[in-house]
Amino acid sequence: MANWKLPTKKMKASTLSKFLETVQDWKRGREEPVVGRIRETRPDPFAVLVGTVLSLRTRDVVTEQAFERLWVLAQTPRDILALPVDDLEAAIRPVGFYKTKARSLKAIAGLLIERHGGEVPPDLDALLALPGVGRKTANLVLTEGFGLPGVCVDTHVHRILNWWGFVKTKAPDETEAVLRKTLPKRWWIPVNGLLVSFGQSVCRPVAPRCEACPLLKECPYPGKRVARNRVPTRAGQDAGRGP
Repeated sequence: MANWKLPTKKMKASTLSKFLETVQDWKRGREEPVVGRIRETRPDPFAVLVGTVLSLRTRDVVTEQAFERLWVLAQTPRDILALPVDDLEAAIRPVGFYKTKARSLKAIAGLLIERHGGEVPPDLDALLALPGVGRKTANLVLTEGFGLPGVCVDTHVHRILNWWGFVKTKAPDETEAVLRKTLPKRWWIPVNGLLVSFGQSVCRPVAPRCEACPLLKECPYPGKRVARNRVPTRAGQDAGRGP
């Protein structure tokens, strides 16, 4: 983002809704992000929680494979707690920080049993009190696991909404706070799944595929349409000049 100038005019909520409707049409028939796929096959808040923890800083295909290996061994907090840590690590490897995530899953399972009778609580503050659970994970569990109102902000959501000029924020948590005040409520639950899919395949952080973008003509951030390796540098601009 450093090489391009962000929009200076704030996008209206009505314009954002039109953009999201276009992305929704584009996404129809395409595969859900990994946590959405887990929810489709296992409508269980604990499965969503485990899948989300595994997905952090990990590619979807790796997350899905690790989740499937683990789910064969453990499907409840009590199962996780009873599973030897070496077996847990082996099941989820090579997700990013798999040793740390194995410890987090053990600690989460213990607290779910101790505080919530082995059930995942449908409450944001209670979820945030679990080890290794941040706002993205907690909101995703609420929206995907329980179908409750929440605004989950993945890095793709944060980046794209800044590119479009709907927010001007420096971190996903800050973006979430703004969206809770300004995002039309009908988009609270779907916005994450829509923009994660869109950000992974079209509006990518590096070399975005603008030629395939259904919003190309309306995009308020035309600077990003130039591939990174074609953005002129100061040295490149000066290279053709005489003394």
